[in-house]
Amino acid sequence: MASPPAKSPFPRRVRELRGLVAFLCLMFVFRSAFADWMSVPSGSMNPTILEGDRVLVDKHAYGLRVPFTRWRLTAGQDPARGDIVVFDSPADGRTLIKRVVGVPGDRIALADERLIVNGEVAEYAPLDAGRIATLLSATRAARPRAYAESLGGRKHAILLLPGRDAPATMGPVTVPADTYFVLGDNRDNSADSRFIGFIPRDRVLGRATGIVVSFDPEHYYLPRAGRLLQALD
Repeated sequence: MASPPAKSPFPRRVRELRGLVAFLCLMFVFRSAFADWMSVPSGSMNPTILEGDRVLVDKHAYGLRVPFTRWRLTAGQDPARGDIVVFDSPADGRTLIKRVVGVPGDRIALADERLIVNGEVAEYAPLDAGRIATLLSATRAARPRAYAESLGGRKHAILLLPGRDAPATMGPVTVPADTYFVLGDNRDNSADSRFIGFIPRDRVLGRATGIVVSFDPEHYYLPRAGRLLQALD
């Protein structure tokens, strides 16, 4: 009796490939519309976010979007003063991460590094040396100063670099409708709204909520201790 013909492995491989393609498509859709992570290469958000941090981004916090587009299916929340947001720069389209300091209608000014919102001057208190110790050696060499900035019931850390030539005074300016004014927490080393202008609402991609993991570029990209699954303030 003749043996039955051998079954071709191709149908099984096609099914496996189809499943892999479906999984990848779903993953990209999820990352585009719901949640993603961002690798931070610069120190513009020091000391809150360090070079080498992998930051979790909630992409539906400000409304659910059609994947891979800026079209929103739901309105969602509006970015609030103090939120750390990820957005496409209106200057060159690069994806940036900064902190919202002005919402539509706010009057924003800086006076000798002090933030002023609607006439209210932020309060500042020095932070302990531990916040400086986490920075890269090149930043520490600039003799930075870390402060807790408090305004409107929200508090977060900022960094000043006394020897760097950066705009310490500006404004006041009024934030137009449907736009936001953002600053880096590293006030003297950040390409933010002082340089790129107001951020349109439709360019805001999501809210940064925490650090997934952090890799130290000065120590062979080994994970940094104490920054695993750390919430952002």
